[in-house]
Amino acid sequence: MTRIAIFASGSGSNFQAIVDACQQGRLDATPALLICDKPKALVIQRAEAANIPSFVFVPKNYESKEQFESDILLQLKEHEIDFIVLAGYMRLIGSKLLSAFKGRIVNIHPSLLPAFPGLDAIGQAVKYGVKVTGVTIHFVDEGMDTGPIIAQASIEVNSTDTAETLQKRIHEIEHDFYPTTLQQLFSIKGETITR
Repeated sequence: MTRIAIFASGSGSNFQAIVDACQQGRLDATPALLICDKPKALVIQRAEAANIPSFVFVPKNYESKEQFESDILLQLKEHEIDFIVLAGYMRLIGSKLLSAFKGRIVNIHPSLLPAFPGLDAIGQAVKYGVKVTGVTIHFVDEGMDTGPIIAQASIEVNSTDTAETLQKRIHEIEHDFYPTTLQQLFSIKGETITR
């Protein structure tokens, strides 16, 4: 079974959706580790409640991204991680992790990429007045939300939508769409995922 590390920086609603899907048998994977860069993030409590070990670090305590990614890599090896799943991790992945997990890092982003990459994608969509937005799951590369797209789901933007109401509806899509897409991805990759 695919052993995954989930990287998150915030409340961890997508983390929880993935863990729930694994426990319910909808996602054939083992959530084996949480990586978090915010010591006060709610996601840490979610991991504790699910008996999932965490590696929590403070980036400013390191001299460079390469240094903290070296520590992350040690944790990934120790927990025999096969695949990295980003779920609201608010940092660009550096070359150290990208080379060690080439083709095995995925991210979810709340827009139909390539539209609205980076921060506040939902706010950007509302501001620009788009009629349709959505969710993109993609492989991670060196850029900001530029990796190859795996799957997308769209949602209509209502004239009454605010960033908050749209975010709520997008989260509802994400919480089903991410585990479902990961299940398809892992079943396709199956034999090719090697440590």
